[in-house]
Amino acid sequence: MFSGNAHPALAERICARLGVPLAPADVQRFSNDCLQVQLGANCRQRDVYIIQPLVPPTQEHLMELLLMLDAARGASAAQVTAVIPHFAYARSDKKDASRISIGGRLVADLLVTAGAMRVITMTLHAPQVHGFFGIPTDHLTAIGELAEHFRGSDLSNAVVVSPDLGNAKTANQFARLLGVPVAAGSKQRLGDDRVVIEAIVGDVAGRRAIVLDDEIATGGSIVELVDRLRDEGCPEIAVACTHGLFTGPAVERLRDLKGISGFVTTDTVPAPADWPELEVRSVANLFAEAIHRSHIGESVSSLFDGVDPAYAPPQPKLPFG
Repeated sequence: MFSGNAHPALAERICARLGVPLAPADVQRFSNDCLQVQLGANCRQRDVYIIQPLVPPTQEHLMELLLMLDAARGASAAQVTAVIPHFAYARSDKKDASRISIGGRLVADLLVTAGAMRVITMTLHAPQVHGFFGIPTDHLTAIGELAEHFRGSDLSNAVVVSPDLGNAKTANQFARLLGVPVAAGSKQRLGDDRVVIEAIVGDVAGRRAIVLDDEIATGGSIVELVDRLRDEGCPEIAVACTHGLFTGPAVERLRDLKGISGFVTTDTVPAPADWPELEVRSVANLFAEAIHRSHIGESVSSLFDGVDPAYAPPQPKLPFG
């Protein structure tokens, strides 16, 4: 087990649950700004796992991961698995303008070229990104862990709200776990941190809203959605997400929002140090179990029977189609 510099605390938690040590890795920077990585443990004919979420500075952490994968392959590892709790380039999943790159597919190809033989990741921004990888890929979900956060509270008048229709299937599954109805925003993105919620599809008036998003970066979508939900008559709003990046002005934007009963996220990425009130649920146990099952050849998908929408029994259609 190795870790890059993106989130060593999560790697330590995963290793603690597995009962295996985190092996050392030395990352050096030369005077010309190039990186060099040396793995500090024997990899020959071993099953090697490298834990590295792609968080800011994303390009540097990506390069670290590529070099570590190449080092493990060059050290004659039997199998090399890239454990990427947050795959940042999943947001670049389509060609929606002329002469642009589909970055998610390109980075997936780079990982394979560098030496990755398997990928374990969590909550990709779009389902089609799973297909970008030409190697076995285990796509984990945190909605079960996030649901546990709300199960101890009064949900008699709650509704799960997805910020957009693209995330509505996951929101529907999350709502099923909590036993509450679901609604969604109709979102139009105007820029990286500028969105417009044109309407809320579903009944939210007078209900406690639980907003579920896959990733919060600058917080623009959440601010817009919270304003719209207040206009629709929601007296209380809670926000949950898997990847709480909270980049740029996000912390200042979100922590003082009126009418918000709380924010909860997971530790796929490091939590902001200047937001002590933020609730963080650990997914280290999920990654540890997925790594263990991968290592011994057991099913990883069965870990999410009844939780992952891909393996859940058929559900009634969403109220918005």
